[in-house]
Amino acid sequence: MKNKKLFWIFALSSAVYFTQGIEGLPSQGLFYYLKETLSFPAEKIMLIGSLTTFAWLIKPLIGYLIDHLLSKRAWIFISLALDLVFVLILGLTQLPIFILLALLVISSASAAFRDVAVDGVMCVEGKQYQATGKIQSIQWISILIAGLFTGLGGGLLAQKWGYQAAFLCLVPVYLLVGIPAYFYREEKTARPPSTLLRDLKLLISDKQILIIGLFIFLYKYSPSFGTPLFFIQRDIFKWDKIWIGALGSISTVFGVIGALCYYKFSQRINIKKWLYGSVILGALTTLSYLYYTPQTAIAYDVAYSLLGMFIFLMVMDFMARHSVSGLEATSFAFLCSINNLAVVASNLSGAFLLPLIGLKWLIIISASASFLCLLLINRIE
Repeated sequence: MKNKKLFWIFALSSAVYFTQGIEGLPSQGLFYYLKETLSFPAEKIMLIGSLTTFAWLIKPLIGYLIDHLLSKRAWIFISLALDLVFVLILGLTQLPIFILLALLVISSASAAFRDVAVDGVMCVEGKQYQATGKIQSIQWISILIAGLFTGLGGGLLAQKWGYQAAFLCLVPVYLLVGIPAYFYREEKTARPPSTLLRDLKLLISDKQILIIGLFIFLYKYSPSFGTPLFFIQRDIFKWDKIWIGALGSISTVFGVIGALCYYKFSQRINIKKWLYGSVILGALTTLSYLYYTPQTAIAYDVAYSLLGMFIFLMVMDFMARHSVSGLEATSFAFLCSINNLAVVASNLSGAFLLPLIGLKWLIIISASASFLCLLLINRIE
């Protein structure tokens, strides 16, 4: 890559997102700890998963701090330092469940700062070089490659040693990601004096941002049923932990292929037209889970990983292109927090509906919810 600065933009984005992906290494061990050691039911585990994502719902506030205090690069360093402290505590001590959850929430908040900072870099630099789609493709290729290690390594660690060993494996990752953060040089831009309320008022008064935000919420919202499928894999299919991890890694390879496809075609496609097709495709793929066997489970994971990643990157690129100049970290974080809110709402509504209506009707309702966003597409400029 001839442009040295662009190289370090790609390197930093790649490293931070690889870190974000590899941070899932303890997730399988934690799931088995909650399910098999503490005997928590599926709906309780879904609720706990929602709690740990709280900081990702207030990303506009984090974006404001990053846009106006210190630099994006400095926030990445602060996050990495805090992460090192958290994983050492989580990896070296056996904690009561309420302290464990509290630390997971705080650790998630630190990761959210790092994520918002690097996404701000992506929006600012990506729009300058007309490369938002390419940068995001590289980001998510990195997070998916990390997922390969997470799928196989997470299953192996969960089987042999449990979640604490997985946390300790993150220590060298946090140290290494500081290298591209050191070499990336951020251009300082003069910002007019502002306040949080003024910036939020500017975003809220932007009609297009509000329409896009509502579209993103409706596009992403559908009652979740992923955790019950995990229970089926363990309790009915009798899949062991290592095979589940291996299947996750196989699916990740196809996700990387989907990201590579978006890298190649991101500057050629008409995103609005493709969004229509993705809504219909999403409903059909959701309904396919009504027929869930060991064979179809493998086929769904593989095929939908490729399609899902292409569509996901298209939506993220759409959000980055519509970020507000001068408030890139704040506005992109605003849209991402709406996206995350939709995910949390999906988990909570799925956890609420599952014991009431069962898995079959939960899947049908989830597929029907996919069409809620269609009326808004034509209103987006």
